[in-house]
Amino acid sequence: MTTPRPTTTLSADEARRIALRAQGFLGAPDRRTGVRGILRHLGAVQLDTISVLARSHELIPYARLGAVGRRTVEDAYWTDTHAFEYWSHAACILPIEEWPHFAFRRRAYRGRPQWNHDLPDGVYDQVIKQLRSEGPLTATELGGAKRTSEWWDWSGTKVAVERALMYGEVVCVERRGWKRVYDLAERAVPEHLLHDELDDTECLRRLVLLAGQSLGVGTRADIADYHRLKGDQVDQVIADSGLVPVTVDGWGKPAWADPAALETPARGRHRTTLLSPFDSLIWERARTERIFGFTHRLEAYVPKPKRVHGYFAMPVLAGGHLVGRVDPAREGRTLVAKQITLDGSKAVPAVAQALVEAAGWVDCTDVRVERVDAPELREPLTRELTRIFG
Repeated sequence: MTTPRPTTTLSADEARRIALRAQGFLGAPDRRTGVRGILRHLGAVQLDTISVLARSHELIPYARLGAVGRRTVEDAYWTDTHAFEYWSHAACILPIEEWPHFAFRRRAYRGRPQWNHDLPDGVYDQVIKQLRSEGPLTATELGGAKRTSEWWDWSGTKVAVERALMYGEVVCVERRGWKRVYDLAERAVPEHLLHDELDDTECLRRLVLLAGQSLGVGTRADIADYHRLKGDQVDQVIADSGLVPVTVDGWGKPAWADPAALETPARGRHRTTLLSPFDSLIWERARTERIFGFTHRLEAYVPKPKRVHGYFAMPVLAGGHLVGRVDPAREGRTLVAKQITLDGSKAVPAVAQALVEAAGWVDCTDVRVERVDAPELREPLTRELTRIFG
C-alpha cells in the first residue's frame, strides 16, 4: 500500500512570496538571459493591441528587468527562431521549444465543426501556395486582411491564413507594425520540434507543469487559466504532472506547487514597477484578489463614463504588494498620470519611483499628475516626484 504524501501547509504570506518569485518579481533577475530568459521563465507573454506607454509584450520584461531597450525586446522575441505566436492564455508569444506541447490545441482546431468566418473555396490552398513561394508575408501582402473597414469583417485571405495558423500549418514568426507576419511551419519551426507530435495527455501534463512552475503555487482554476485549459484537462494529469499538493491558509481550495519553489524560502529584493494589466502576475482576477487583496479590471473596453480607475490603469507593485494604480498617457516627452489611486500615504514614494523609472524608459523627461483619487495625497506625490527628478 502506498503511503500518502504529506501535504505542505503554506501561510498566505509564503504563498504570495512564492508567486512573486515564480513570476520574476522577488530576488535579483538573471540579466544574463535577458528578455529570452523572462519568456522561458514565464512560459507565455500575452500580446495586445493597446499601446499607451508601450505594448504589453514590451511592458512584461520591462517590469522585471527595468529599462531594457524596446528594440532589444523585439529582437529577443523574434530573431533566430526563439519564439512563436499562438493561442495560450490568449494570443501569446511562446518559447519555440514548447511548439510540440500545443499539438493538442492544433488538433482540436482541426476538428472544430463550426467557425465564425466562412472559408471560401480554394483560398486556403492559394494562401499556402503563396507563402511557399513568397513568404514570410502579412495578411495585407497575401491579398488583404479585411473586406470592409470593420475590424471583424475579414477577407477570405485573412480567414484562410488565420485558420492555417490555428491548424499549425502556418506560424506567426514576428509582428511588423503590429501586423502578424506568417510563414510555413515547415520553414519556421526547427525540424526536431516540428514533427514531435505528442499525444494530448503528454501535452496537457507538460502545460500543467509549466503553469505550476510559472505560478509557483496555484489552485486548479489558477493552473487551468494560465494556458486556458479546461478544468477536467487539469484533473486528468495533475497527479502525475510533477506538481505537489499543498494547503494555503485562507485560500479555501486545494492547491498545487512547484516542488522546486518549496525548497528554499522566497526572499530577496522586491521590484517596484508599473504592471501591464496583461501581466501574468495578475492575469486571473480571483487569484489577484486572493493573493494581494487587490481588485483590478481593465477598463479600456468600458464606456468612459463608467470607468473607475481609467482607460489603461496599471497596478503599481512595490514591496511585494499592489499599492496603487496609474492610468498613464504620453504628451510629447511628458508622461501624464491622468489618474492615480494610492493605497494610503505610504504608497507615495513607491508610486513616484515607478512613474519616474517608466518615464525614463519611454524617453520622457517629465511627469505631470492630473488627478489623484485622494486629493490630500496630490501634493506629497508631486513633491516626491520633484525630489527624485532633482
